Amino acid sequence: MTYCVGMLLDRGLVLMSDTRTNSGVDNVSVFRKMHCWSVPGERIITIMTAGNLATTQGVISQIEERNKAHAERHNSLLEADTMFQVASIVGKLLRDTIAASDARNGEEAAGTFTASMIVAGQIKGGEPRLFLVYPEGNFIEASFDTPFFQIGETKYGRPIIIRGYSRDMSFEDAVKLLMVSFDSTIKANLSVGLPLDLLVIEAGRFEPAHQRRITAQDPYYLAVSAGWSEALKNAFHSLPDYSFYNE
Repeated sequence: MTYCVGMLLDRGLVLMSDTRTNSGVDNVSVFRKMHCWSVPGERIITIMTAGNLATTQGVISQIEERNKAHAERHNSLLEADTMFQVASIVGKLLRDTIAASDARNGEEAAGTFTASMIVAGQIKGGEPRLFLVYPEGNFIEASFDTPFFQIGETKYGRPIIIRGYSRDMSFEDAVKLLMVSFDSTIKANLSVGLPLDLLVIEAGRFEPAHQRRITAQDPYYLAVSAGWSEALKNAFHSLPDYSFYNE
């Protein structure tokens, strides 16, 4: 399992993903779930993945055509005219990859190769856009009624984002909000873990505005984690006391 979030703001997009994959508690690995391509001054495209690792790596490999010699590779995402076309390309590749895996492994394995993806970015002439791509290949687009998407282990971090999100918030506050959301998820579920990958896409700037990997020793992450825990304790103790004797 994993946890990825894409958030749409007035200023652009903020994306964060964990890196944990596991096949049981004795087989835990680190794999990048965030993949980014950019052409400075023209486009920036990011895909975050959750689900079966072989499936998601298969899709990314097809996008980059890793089976071909370097001189023959042709990334179709870098030639699409719109982000809608990018989402369509990714959706078709995901659907076809899952179908091919199910066909090879038979009916008993159907469903085990499922995956979902968040596609985000901006192409010159259009606005920053955010899509959630389902295993069937269809997708929906974020709006300011539905301003963020989550994939993977979503339930623990969702209430925090719902309460803290504002479309006009700064990039810095958005990163802080996602830090809290991821910290709460990591505390509650062993299938999500550090390090985290962070990417900020500013509208009209076709290269990462901010990009970094957050490790378990990151001072800011540790400060947010400790501060959030203490704030929750203080909030709990500030609530009215319950009494068995008052009705």
